[in-house]
Amino acid sequence: MKFFGIITLVILLAIVAPYVYKTSKLSPIQASNLPDYGQWQQLSDGNIFYRWFEPAELKKSEPVVLVHGFSTPQFVWDGMVQFITRQGFRVLVYDHLGRGFSERPKGPYTKELYVRSLQELLASQNITDKVHLVGYSMGGPIVGYYAIEHPKSVASTTFIAPAGLMVETTGVNPLALMPYIGEWFLHVFGNIDSWYSDREDSEDPYSISTQDFLRLIKIQTKFEGYYESLLSTYRNFNLFNTQSMYQSLGTYNFPTQIIWGTNDSVVLYSGNEPLMELIPQATLKTIEGGRHSITYKEPTKVGETIAVFLESLYVR
Repeated sequence: MKFFGIITLVILLAIVAPYVYKTSKLSPIQASNLPDYGQWQQLSDGNIFYRWFEPAELKKSEPVVLVHGFSTPQFVWDGMVQFITRQGFRVLVYDHLGRGFSERPKGPYTKELYVRSLQELLASQNITDKVHLVGYSMGGPIVGYYAIEHPKSVASTTFIAPAGLMVETTGVNPLALMPYIGEWFLHVFGNIDSWYSDREDSEDPYSISTQDFLRLIKIQTKFEGYYESLLSTYRNFNLFNTQSMYQSLGTYNFPTQIIWGTNDSVVLYSGNEPLMELIPQATLKTIEGGRHSITYKEPTKVGETIAVFLESLYVR
């Protein structure tokens, strides 16, 4: 019996020790960890990190709000923001709770959490005009749900390779969806470098290089709760089948643009066809050869496309 007890203890130590070793290096994010180019706003679920980009001359009173995707925080917009501010728009970007420099609250990361945080952030900024919403990847459903719940505050919607049009959770390891096992696996074996297959640098002068991208995305993994927020989102936010939401959105007749790369292997370009049917007023801009990384690998094309679309809304 002693032998089996020792074997059991060794196995438990082999399982627990690597997890403790990895997680013991982490600490809660604090205000002192914030960069000097943004700040926190206290929301009901925690402090959220946000940043305003101001135009040289303010010409449009309706701001543009950029909503990032599943795992990459607001730096994905850095190369393309200038194309929008040149048109006289203020631009607001932020990190989702659990990502970037925002706090990582415990509890389920549901679509209600994401929509509520967007609503509360906008309310905190004393925005009195309607807003132009831009959602990238998982940001697409967040923008869609928000627009349906707060239609009077929305001027337009833009979707960049939006999630929500894949019925099955393709490529998701079922073990990652299991409580405790998923957290253990990501902390022990998780290698954020391996998540991103697009390693080819872009010729766009405003793009983020692969080296800088990996450096920037690793920053958020140094704080407690990042991997937990991702797993909770997978478990509680429907990333793969939100057709009914997009169909409802189509009835509101918001001016809508869809931007998609033909070589997107994360959210397949073929998803534009059902999306165009669900939102009949939408127009499609195709980025030939573009991958899922188009916001930061091809920011000139994406930024100019958004700028032209927004400017067209003011031409009478």
